Amino acid sequence: MKIADLITWFEAWANPAWCESWDNCGWQIEPGVLEERVRVLVCLTPTLAVMHEAIALNANLIFAHHPLIFTPPKSLCKGSAIAEMARLAFTHNIGIYSAHTNFDQVEDGTADVLAQILQLQQVTPILPTQPGLGYGRVGLLEPSMTLQELLANIQTRLAPPNLIFSPTANLQQKISRVAVLGGSGASFISAVSKTGAQAYLTSDCKFHQFQESRDRNLILIDAGHYATERPACDRLAEKFQSLNLDWVQLSQKDEDFRQFFA
Repeated sequence: MKIADLITWFEAWANPAWCESWDNCGWQIEPGVLEERVRVLVCLTPTLAVMHEAIALNANLIFAHHPLIFTPPKSLCKGSAIAEMARLAFTHNIGIYSAHTNFDQVEDGTADVLAQILQLQQVTPILPTQPGLGYGRVGLLEPSMTLQELLANIQTRLAPPNLIFSPTANLQQKISRVAVLGGSGASFISAVSKTGAQAYLTSDCKFHQFQESRDRNLILIDAGHYATERPACDRLAEKFQSLNLDWVQLSQKDEDFRQFFA
């Protein structure tokens, strides 16, 4: 399959037109690879480490969730990571494509995969955007779990380096309805509270957002940006493999960007 055909297939499933106005989905760098046979490296974040990995593996496409170019740069100068990524992309003929908020909304996208990992049932979007699409997912735990069991399940299945949750929560409270949203989902707390969810798994939550959740009687669980979105990259690589491409691999150089001192 050619790169152009892979992108056509993907965009029929997760149209970049569905991305938010502030977002930057689609081609980040296209150095003239559309007619080449696909050798794709899937990652969460396109970084220099991932670019060097792609070069070493002779990949010709980096398919990322996070955009390489988010705030438009005013210049490209030596020493800039984006400039170096662009230089290497054109030198080694490697395209960089990002699927961000369009991928968040679809079946088997970032939120849907989280819901599947937690084995939620009767799942619906937290915030529908159009028929069959929406941000986040909310569903039922069958059978219900104690909060302690739910936290242990999240720790086992997502392996976050740190797991933060509402401090006043009763660990023996039974949880039957859970909401999930991969990445920075604190802005959806109000919408989540209207779904009847008892617990909300997301990331990048601030001090006062935990306060807001407590005031809304919602248990907020922060497992970190990487842990909540990386599983969808794994699923995407599996989907690409099912297309019988010449070569597909999930990046081993993706980074969490955070360390915690024990």
